[in-house]
Amino acid sequence: MKIIDESHPFYRPLWRRVALVAVLAGWTAFEVFITQQPLWMLVAGALLAYAAWILLFTWKDTSAN
Repeated sequence: MKIIDESHPFYRPLWRRVALVAVLAGWTAFEVFITQQPLWMLVAGALLAYAAWILLFTWKDTSAN
């Protein structure tokens, strides 16, 4: 089961993928520096890492086919 379906047309523009990762980075920073709740730091950090990996590092544009 995938959390993020990278083949969905919503994720095609680069700016949307970068914006999503930036929002998750902001959430992670908020949890680390403001709330300091270990569970939510882990959840936000894991989502950030997963989204960055799927949407930025291993992105393959399937619409060109």
